[in-house]
Amino acid sequence: MEKKSNIISDGMKLIIFAGGIGTRLWPLSRQNSPKQFDKFFSGKSTLELAVARVAPVFGLPNIFIQTVEKYKDIVKQQIPGLPEGNIIIEPARRNLGPAVCLAMMEMEKRGFSGAVAILWSDQLIEKEKDFTSKLELGEKLIKENPGRLIFLAEKPRFANNNLGWMKIGEKAGEIEGTDFFRFAGWKYRPEIGECNRMYESGEYFWNPGYFITSVEFLLEQYKNLSPQIYENVKKETYEQAEAIHFDEAILEKVDLSKAVILKTDMGWSDPGTLYALKEALEKSSEANVIQGEVTTLNVRDSLLYNLEKDKIVAVLGMEGVIVVNMPDALIIVPKDEVVNITKLIDKMKGEGLEKYL
Repeated sequence: MEKKSNIISDGMKLIIFAGGIGTRLWPLSRQNSPKQFDKFFSGKSTLELAVARVAPVFGLPNIFIQTVEKYKDIVKQQIPGLPEGNIIIEPARRNLGPAVCLAMMEMEKRGFSGAVAILWSDQLIEKEKDFTSKLELGEKLIKENPGRLIFLAEKPRFANNNLGWMKIGEKAGEIEGTDFFRFAGWKYRPEIGECNRMYESGEYFWNPGYFITSVEFLLEQYKNLSPQIYENVKKETYEQAEAIHFDEAILEKVDLSKAVILKTDMGWSDPGTLYALKEALEKSSEANVIQGEVTTLNVRDSLLYNLEKDKIVAVLGMEGVIVVNMPDALIIVPKDEVVNITKLIDKMKGEGLEKYL
C-alpha cells in the first residue's frame, strides 16, 4: 500500500502572520510575550484561535505561521500539530511590506502556486463559518482568475473611527449564490463626523485586512511596484529591505480595478488596543472588565487589571478608563487616549526605558 504523505499538496495555503510586538497593548503585551500569544480568551491565545478556526476546513498542513526567531518556540508550543517546516522565520523585523513578499517567495520555493490567503494572528471572529465559507469562495474566485485580489469586508456594527474602511462598489458578479462587488476605495481612521456618514450610507464596510490572491500575481506586483523589496528578499538581504507596511508597498500602487470584495458578517474584532480588548471581552459598554485584586466604586466602562500579588488596586468615580498594574509597570489612561500608547512607547525608548518594554 502506498504511504500517504502528511503534506497536503493541493488547496489554498493560509499564511498567518504572528511576528508583531503589539505595542498598543503595553504593558500587557511585551517584546518577550506579544499579544498574539497571551491567553486572554477563555485560556486561549488569539494565535491558537486563528489556527483552530481554519484548520478543520483547510487542513493543518496547508497552514503556515510567519514569525521571528524569538517566537518560534512559542509557536511550536501553542500549535503542536503544525509541521515545523510550516513556520516561516523573518530574518529581521522590516514591517509587513517585506514580510508578505518573503511569505510569497517561501511558497514559490516550496513549489506552491495558486490561491493563498493572508491572515492575522491577533484578531477575533465570532461567526467562524461565515469567515471560512468566504475564504473558500475567495479561493474559487482566484482559481477562476489568478490575476487579482479578493478582499473580505466586514459589515460594520457601529461608526468606529479607529479602523480602516472599504467602500463597496457595484455588483461585479456572483459565485455559488453569493454576490461579490467591485472595490471603490479605502478610508483609514476617518474623522468622527465623516465616519458617522460613512456608516449610515451603507456603502462602507470595515477593513479587517484579510485578502486572497495568488502567489504568482502578488510576486509580480512586488517585482513591478516594489522592486527594492523584491530584490532584497530574493537575494536574502532581507534586513536591507525598506521597512514599510504592505499597504504602502503594494496596495497604494496596484491597479485595484480588478480587485473584488466579498462581504462578511463574521463578528470580527481587533483587540489591538487596551480598550478594544475590553470591548472584545465585554460587549456591554456599562460593564467593567476586571482581573486580579481590584475594588471599585462608581466605575463603568473600564478595563482594570491588577497582575501584582499582595497589592490592591482601588478605583473610584471613573468612566472609560484603563488601569493595568503589573510588578514592573503601571498605566492609567482614558479610553480615548489608548491609540497614543505607541507614541508613549517611542518616548520611553528615547528616555532609555527599553527594559520595561
